[in-house]
Amino acid sequence: MSAMSPVDVVVIGAGPAGLAAATTCAHHGLATVVYDEQPSPGGQVYRSVTASPLAKRDILGGEYLHGAELAALFRKSGARYVANATVWSVAAAGGSFEIAVSTGRHQAREARLAHARTVVVATGALERPFPIPGWTLPGAMTAGAAQALLKTAGLVPRGRLVLAGSGPLLWLVASQLLQAGVTAQALLDTTPRGRLAQALRFAPAFLRSPYFARGRDLVRAVRKRVRVVEYVEALAIEGSGAVGAVRYGTREREETLPADLVLLHQGVVPDVNLASAIGCGLAWDAVGACFAPVVDEWGGSTVPGVYITGDSAGVAGATAAEARGRLAALAIANAHGRIDGSARDRGAEGPRRALAHALRGRRFLDALYRPGDAFRIPEGATLACRCEEIASATIARVAREGCAGPNQMKTYTRCGMGPCQGRYCGLTVTEIIARETGRSPASVGWLRARFPVKPVSLGEIAALPVSAAARAAVERPE
Repeated sequence: MSAMSPVDVVVIGAGPAGLAAATTCAHHGLATVVYDEQPSPGGQVYRSVTASPLAKRDILGGEYLHGAELAALFRKSGARYVANATVWSVAAAGGSFEIAVSTGRHQAREARLAHARTVVVATGALERPFPIPGWTLPGAMTAGAAQALLKTAGLVPRGRLVLAGSGPLLWLVASQLLQAGVTAQALLDTTPRGRLAQALRFAPAFLRSPYFARGRDLVRAVRKRVRVVEYVEALAIEGSGAVGAVRYGTREREETLPADLVLLHQGVVPDVNLASAIGCGLAWDAVGACFAPVVDEWGGSTVPGVYITGDSAGVAGATAAEARGRLAALAIANAHGRIDGSARDRGAEGPRRALAHALRGRRFLDALYRPGDAFRIPEGATLACRCEEIASATIARVAREGCAGPNQMKTYTRCGMGPCQGRYCGLTVTEIIARETGRSPASVGWLRARFPVKPVSLGEIAALPVSAAARAAVERPE
């Protein structure tokens, strides 16, 4: 498969940040291509917004419908959209970037190389791992996955449903499922005692933010229809071959609820795997208990020519992601000589106001919903790495024996070597090592991803064009 013609900008991801960045880049005359793993634009927040099968899309909320407007502007921008496209490698190559991307679906996938002067990483966020006993049983899934099924296929849960965890998305998904006619047995809230007191110092900004009224109404609506158990301190899913029950404990009591489906959620974290593999710097976010890329005010990373924007640069929601995408695009247009610094700064005034408005109140939410240690850092036989089925006790033992960090842990235990490449176990492994060695997560570090960062077949790799230099490096001279 021959390489594709070079472009000015490649945007990876078509969520609010990616769509806004691509639209703005194209507006300034930059040849722009967006690679998106989904079949239609929207990302996680606006997933299937242009192709939703739901007869009443308003059950997903007014914010969801805004995604259709964003997608429409993108379609008119002139930027090229490539659906069902997985980017699995980005490498510097002579002043530009060589991007390996596989397109198509299932057995018809083809790999090719694209070249761009600038790369925008807009891969969004991932749901934080929720490693508790039984979390890998069939019938246990994340709340975000249930929401994705609702948006893309109109599917809703049947049987005895229990939601468990903390964070705004858990309440949002509960509300959406209730409006879709689903009945839930309980919502087990794992927000630790004392979190509200810690968050109160940020309350003035929160009360003036767009989150307050919306969140209050959402929580009230769910509480009217679902039994809510607060301050859950212990949680386990039980079953033989599939989910059969949920056992939980508070200070006051323990109870076991029969269940067919358990939806777990305890917040979202930036998806840093691609940025990490590219070589972008990461820093530990103590408030969010996660790693986030190091970026400047425009989204520029520590690798020149690579911008990281939206929730992949730090979780702040769809409105903030859209504003960040526009800011990154303005910086790129300036770097490419399409606008001068004064025009860039003038154009940034609106997005910066929108970003400041969107960020108002976030510190309250981040402090309130920081997951408790017990649900972030598992012990005993609870699986930490589900791909390779590595128990938490194994990681703890190897850490005590002298394992310095998650990359060494990969060598000793295969933890992080599965299809997810550490996306879902990386944080857990780092925090277990930190606990066992008495170090900070920042000093332990992140499980560095390597290309390919997504599963890819040997056939796809073999189909890529081979340069003369690469061929000479492996062929025996005559």
